[in-house]
Order: sequence, then structure tokens, then C-alpha cells
Amino acid sequence: MATTDRQATTLALAHALSAAERGLAVIPLSRTKLPALRSPHRDDPAPAPCHGECGRPGHGVYDASTDPARIRELFAAAPWATGYGIACGLPPHHLIGVDLDTTSETDSPTALRELALRHLFTIPPTVVVLTPSGGRHLWLSGPPDVVVPNSAGRLAPGIDIRGAGGYLVGPGSRTRHGAYTAAPGTDHLAPAACPPALLRLLLPPPRRPHRPAPAHAHAATDAHGRGLVQFVRSAHEGQRNTRLFWAACRAYEDGLGAALVDPLVEAALDTGLTEREARATIASAARLTGHRP
Repeated sequence: MATTDRQATTLALAHALSAAERGLAVIPLSRTKLPALRSPHRDDPAPAPCHGECGRPGHGVYDASTDPARIRELFAAAPWATGYGIACGLPPHHLIGVDLDTTSETDSPTALRELALRHLFTIPPTVVVLTPSGGRHLWLSGPPDVVVPNSAGRLAPGIDIRGAGGYLVGPGSRTRHGAYTAAPGTDHLAPAACPPALLRLLLPPPRRPHRPAPAHAHAATDAHGRGLVQFVRSAHEGQRNTRLFWAACRAYEDGLGAALVDPLVEAALDTGLTEREARATIASAARLTGHRP
């Protein structure tokens, strides 16, 4: 192994141990950002589900630990590791990662600001990790009795959420694309509490039995639908796809998706999108929320 790789591994281990001192459970990562240790069950003809109960390493995020001796063992078993992952959803921080991606055509920071304005929340000062691609990871802390699921683009295009069963690449890690670093002035902070209004958006909607709605309920549904359509119609250039995708996701989650497809398309046309672009965006929202376009 090259000297630079050995130095990267030593540095990653040091950062991982430092994170563990803060109560963050960690695992070694390879340059691909994937767990460095392969599954011990990869050659089993019919592997049974195992989250580490077998006692061997190689179970991804389920190997995560805050025990220094255990962390050293994991890195010793993966001398090619050049980074570390921080498990989300575990005590004491119950970490939630908000991943603002910049590799797509969407403006994820603007989408997050729009969500904050619409739902009346602010992101408090917290740990921010800068990614090699120019993106940002915001660290938030969730309640101990709430399980936040992982999601990609559900909150808004370009915004991924790392929750229970997921992990974040820790600052000080090196990947094939570059280094992850803490934003200046944030590395000493603890993960801030997730604003309740944002937390509600991160949780899947409760499943309710289907019952015929009383006549007065249709007026509220119509009002909600009109609000989503107006939200799309008022989009400026650079916001159009983001707003349409978000509104379509909310419409499908609230049971209005099929009824609002044409009104949303018309609103998108008013903003300058083509019908093909609008219907493709709405179809993506349908698939993401588990509906048939």
C-alpha cells in the first residue's frame, strides 16, 4: 500500500476515534464511500439476514461502534480504509443527515430555504460538512422515540436524508473524489435539534383507513389542492422543477395525486416548462411516493 494511503488510513482512524469520543458510532469506509469490510456471508449459498449477530465484522452500518478498541479492530481488518462513516439514528444524538447535493441541475439550498419559509422553520447553527463535489451535509439531532427513514429526493430534488440504517461520511475522510471537511466554525458544535416542522416532513405520512369523506371535507381538499397548484404557478425560473416535484409529492402523499396531475401540468406550463418536462417530473414524484404515474 502506498505511503499516501497509509497516511490517509491513519488520519481516518484518528478522526473516527475523535468522533467516537463525541458519542458518534463509526465504521471504516473505502475510497468509494462504501463500508470497507465485505460481508462475511458473501459466499454463503443462501445467506440468512444478519445484522452482526454472527459476531464477525462486515455488516456495514451495523458494525458501527463508539468503543475505541472495537474501532481499532475494524480499521486493522481494513488497512485500505481512507475514511469513516458515522451511523445515523443511534443514541445519544439520533443523528439525522440532510445531504444537499450539487451534482444535479437542482438548487438544493434554495429548495431547503423555500421549504423553511413555507413550513415556518429555521435550521439552527449545527455541524456542516463540505463534500468534494461542493455539496453540504447538515447534522441534526432527532428525538429518541422517532425513527427517521432514509430518503432520496423525497423532501425536494437534490435533498437526500440519512436516517436510521444510514450513515454520513465523516469529516477528515478521503475518497476518490477528494476530502470531506468540516465547514469553518462548525466543527466544535453538537448536532442541533431538528426543528419539529422539518421533522414532520421527514416522517412518512400515517396510514389511515379509507373512509368516504363527508361533504364538508371536499372543500378543504379542494383548498389544499388549489394551494399546491398556486405554489407551482408562482415559481420563478430556477425553481420550477423543484416546486413542481415537491407539490406533486405532497399531492400523491395526501391522496390527491391523480386528481391534480392536469392542474399541476397547467400551472407548470404557465411558468415556462414544457408539457413533457412537467409530466416527467410529476411521474418521478409518483414513483418516489409509491404510486403509479
